[in-house]
Amino acid sequence: MMTRQHKVEEVAAISDKLGKSKATFLVDFKGLNVEEVTTLRKKLQPIDTEMKVVRNTLAKRALKDFPEVESFWSEQLVGTNALVFSYEDPSAAAKVLSEFGKEAEELQMKSGVMDGKGMNADQVKYLATLPGKDELRAQLLAVFSAPMSKFMGQLEAAPASFVRVLNAYKETKGE
Repeated sequence: MMTRQHKVEEVAAISDKLGKSKATFLVDFKGLNVEEVTTLRKKLQPIDTEMKVVRNTLAKRALKDFPEVESFWSEQLVGTNALVFSYEDPSAAAKVLSEFGKEAEELQMKSGVMDGKGMNADQVKYLATLPGKDELRAQLLAVFSAPMSKFMGQLEAAPASFVRVLNAYKETKGE
């Protein structure tokens, strides 16, 4: 049984994590065994994401500090819930949850909150299709380097084409 002090600390911890996270997802994990939950947590850890099983009453108390989130989640906090806090890349966390949900059908995505705005399960699944931060950086780098590499290709093409013309001239004179 939780003591009153322990409950107060738990509410403060949930509130702190909600404040730090860039996105938070609400999932129903009913039907998952301990091994599956552990596997999911291990998949979330490298992307700076944390899953915390919460009591609904304590989560509702922690949401009092976040009125925009509270209004969105107040009806959804029923059953067996876990909050998934994404501190770095929300789309990467959504991808892991979506992929794991395909493997373990018991994991149900309920909703999410990003930048203080609520997202339903379909919006979270769409977020999972977006490229992650590293992929976006690679794409941006490719866009920045494309003009220079094309320019260098053009600079190399002029002497190469001149050499081909000279070689063709030499072959016609050699015959």
